[in-house]
Formats: sequence, C-alpha cells, structure tokens
Amino acid sequence: MPVLAGAAAFGVCDTLGRPAGLACRPAEAKTFYGTIAVAMLVSIGLNAIPIDPIKALFWSAVINGLVAVPIMALILIMSRRPTNVGQFRLPGTLTVIGWAATVFMALIAVAMMWTWIHG
Repeated sequence: MPVLAGAAAFGVCDTLGRPAGLACRPAEAKTFYGTIAVAMLVSIGLNAIPIDPIKALFWSAVINGLVAVPIMALILIMSRRPTNVGQFRLPGTLTVIGWAATVFMALIAVAMMWTWIHG
C-alpha cells in the first residue's frame, strides 16, 4: 500500500500543480503528505472490512474495461487536434487503428453486459 499511496500522492500533486516528493519537508508539500496519509488510512480501513480481495480485483477490472471506452475515444479526439498536440498530431493510420480498437472494446463491453442480462 505505501507504493500505491505514494503514486496517488504524486498524481494528485501533479494534477494540482503542487510540490511533491519525499525530499520535500511536510510543511512544503502538505498536499503530497496529506494524500499519502489519507490513502494509508483508507487502506487500513479497507483491511478491517471483510471484502473478498479476488472479487475486488474482478470488479475493478470490469470497471476499468467499461471506463476504457470513453477514455480511448477522448484520447483519439484530442490527439487529432493540433491545438492540443501541435506538430505531434496522430497520423491517419494510427487514428483508424485506434478507432477500431475503441469500437472493439465497446462491442466487448456490450457483449459482457448482454450476457449478464440474458444469462
């Protein structure tokens, strides 16, 4: 858990533009150390709750698969706009491959939900 808490803290601070790092003193990086503390407390709390870890892994994978579709679409849209990526605009061939992968992911997500509904 400490590795995940640290990764979360770096992500939060990077997003908010706050100082981060273990080389910083707590007074300099309050958001960083606060995020680590909250993440560790949440993990300790989850340890006290009788959750089956295998089921938790399964459901996190399901959620990741469903969320991947709109994220892939947004990344493809943004990577084609020169205002977003400048000269590093996604080439046409990679755009087609990306959209094909996105459609495939969407079809798999629909198929998964279909099997749940119609057993």
